[in-house]
Amino acid sequence: MDSSPACHFLSRRELMLTGGLWFAGLPLRRAFAAEAETGAATSKLIGAGKTAVVTGSTDGLGKAVALRLAALGARVIVHGRNRERGAAVVAQINQIKGASAEFYAADFASMEQVRGFADTLSKECPRIDLLINNAGIGSANSGGGRERQLSADGFELRFAVNYLSGFLLTRRVLPRLIATAPARIVNVSSLAQRPIDFTNVMLERDYDGSRAYGQSKLAQIMFTQDLVQELTGRNVSAYALHPATYMDTAMVRSAGMEPRSSVEQGADAVMHAATSSATPGQFFNGKEPMRANAAAYDESARRDLRELSERLLQRWLA
Repeated sequence: MDSSPACHFLSRRELMLTGGLWFAGLPLRRAFAAEAETGAATSKLIGAGKTAVVTGSTDGLGKAVALRLAALGARVIVHGRNRERGAAVVAQINQIKGASAEFYAADFASMEQVRGFADTLSKECPRIDLLINNAGIGSANSGGGRERQLSADGFELRFAVNYLSGFLLTRRVLPRLIATAPARIVNVSSLAQRPIDFTNVMLERDYDGSRAYGQSKLAQIMFTQDLVQELTGRNVSAYALHPATYMDTAMVRSAGMEPRSSVEQGADAVMHAATSSATPGQFFNGKEPMRANAAAYDESARRDLRELSERLLQRWLA
């Protein structure tokens, strides 16, 4: 499976060997100009001297993205719950010439740990150029069960881990991102989006794991739209994406699903969102722009979600 960076251009020599003067529909000169422009945009956000935070990066998609960023020379903040796996990823990154990494442990089922992680980042990272909110759990429980679970704080578990934790982390490190600008936030979401019933957000009635997962993923996209409005003129952009369908990850396998795509395909898509010059707020299906669920663009629904999130997280946002 192709593991090349999302933005790949043939070298001049490769173009000359093909005997063609066109690449991706562009004349040769314009192709070279596009390559230079893409490289310039990428270097503003990731590369030597830049710091990227990737949550949920001790395995699967997050680990693949962390390694990609490290290969570009970025300082990578690796996050997860398992310290042994985290140390292994850091050791792997530190073997890459010009790269560096540190690991921070935090359980995103606990808002107190999320707040501690965020405050440590703000204290120990002079800059944050890129925040990738990737940590999450699927529709099935770790043992394959489908029963409703609660977080350490009493929230429905998928809503807490997939959405509230990223909301809290982003809000607490946002001043550092603004100070670093240009900077970017990427929310790793899904096509499996379900509208939120604000009378039953915690799904105390009629619980279904797929519904829980879907509403948490739509909430991420709604939050992305709010960030775009809030950050207009501050040179901090935000995007959301569905990286790939049923990637070959522990999350997919634990749900009893047959993988349909590779982790490298998903990493291609995340790297694309991290470097794209598309209009801020764009939702991507892989690397293709598309519209998310209509609720993502409903200002009334977003206001309800924002007010709910701030109320639930009040003690940790203070």
